Amino acid sequence: MGRTTRRRVTIAVTAAVLVLGGVSGCSDDDGSKKSTGGGNGNVASGSAAPGNGPANDLQAQYQQVVRNVLPSVVQITTKTGLGSGVVYDDKGHIVTNAHVVGQTTSFEVTLPNASKPVTAKLVAAFAPDDLAVIRLDSPPADLKPARFADSSKLQVGQITMAMGNPLGLDSSVTEGIVSAVGRTVSEPESSGSPGATISSAIQTSAAINPGNSGGALVDLDSQVIGIPTVAATDPETNGSAAPGIGFAIPANTVKSITDQIIKNGKVDNSGKAALGVTVRTVAGPNGRATGVGVVSVEDGGAAKAAGIQVGDVITTIDDQAVTDVSTLSEVLGGKQPGDRVKVTLLRGSDGNKVTVEVTLGELKG
Repeated sequence: MGRTTRRRVTIAVTAAVLVLGGVSGCSDDDGSKKSTGGGNGNVASGSAAPGNGPANDLQAQYQQVVRNVLPSVVQITTKTGLGSGVVYDDKGHIVTNAHVVGQTTSFEVTLPNASKPVTAKLVAAFAPDDLAVIRLDSPPADLKPARFADSSKLQVGQITMAMGNPLGLDSSVTEGIVSAVGRTVSEPESSGSPGATISSAIQTSAAINPGNSGGALVDLDSQVIGIPTVAATDPETNGSAAPGIGFAIPANTVKSITDQIIKNGKVDNSGKAALGVTVRTVAGPNGRATGVGVVSVEDGGAAKAAGIQVGDVITTIDDQAVTDVSTLSEVLGGKQPGDRVKVTLLRGSDGNKVTVEVTLGELKG
């Protein structure tokens, strides 16, 4: 597959994590998990229905994918919500979204077909890519790691299936296609969500609902192609869901970040461009956001080397408008470490316009 053109998504998105108490019937009074769908009732078993022809062959393939992958998809419960996770290796490491774990460091994990949850602890989270790794305290001997695909080979139109625990309905499966690749999607910053900007996100028509976060987006080869993380909302309808538009972190990003966390407990090679500043949104006289003010400058960072100062207000990068913190993240999400960019900013009480050239650094965490 050739070089992918990065495209920015301007519609609103919402993190697909389920807040406990938001759905009736998802938990008992004592907080234990209560299935509203008869447990793993949608796990395919046996052979496909009698019949011949392409339709029956496709149905049989769907059912085989479910049998192959669903045992690797778990439910993660915290004190404030629940989401999904994917078994990464036989040592008990599970990859999920950073917004699923939030500020929590201990979890209850429900494995498919298990009678009760097992405990797990946080290894580390990397908020800029909205990924986290937790580890089961006592991994069972029959733990089944998922297989991850090379997401750079994805093609628009490929059939895909989303597996997770939407709305607390454990082990649910939805299907769709890969609608687009190479999206740049910014999550809203909110309680439990780090407000990450996901580069090269996969857009899918498979339904993504609260509770699907951290689950598996898979292909018909029973490989995980991405981790579902956000669903689109329509700002013209007061933030209601936009059906058929969901986004997932590509498998190659998941593998890179997860491997680093497991090996080093942190991420040294994110592949994400960094300016090396802490910023806040600045509003103009009309109350509208007009840029981002530099609150601090990282020693040894890209901004410091270029002469950007505390108090400067960044307004554009390579002629792309930067109106708030979110758009700054989106613009940087389309860049690579080492890229040289022109940054326009306002400086001083008179708001003098200054343009500097910055060689972008790399985000670490």
